[in-house]
Amino acid sequence: KMERLTIGKLAKQAKVNIETIRYYERRGLISRPPRRESGYRQYPRDTVTRIQFIKRAKELGFSLREILELLSLRLDPAATCGDVKKRAEIKIADIGKKIWTLQRMKKALITLTMECKGSGPVRECPILEALDTKGGNGEKE
Repeated sequence: KMERLTIGKLAKQAKVNIETIRYYERRGLISRPPRRESGYRQYPRDTVTRIQFIKRAKELGFSLREILELLSLRLDPAATCGDVKKRAEIKIADIGKKIWTLQRMKKALITLTMECKGSGPVRECPILEALDTKGGNGEKE
């Protein structure tokens, strides 16, 4: 007989909270087991491994929708390692765009910060003035 876990034990072993488990069930990432005679749901032990897979994929930047795709690829007999690699390459490009955007934001903030003397009244702050103007060209909205 395969050992089964209550939601509390599953949460503890997978190092997530109970609400996370319920959320993953609603999103279709893990299946909701039927209730036992006791009235409690009993999860198969491999659910711990599945939750850990989800957590690691999230750490790599995959969204829950993308993780669901990865999990379904795993069950698709026609899927290949190349299908998984393609999704990882898409994620790499996505992360690259985010880094580029963050670098632009940082550069713009550095420029604004350098324009600010750090003294004087807040109404003369070049940082706030730049945020008040449309397109940063000095034209007020």
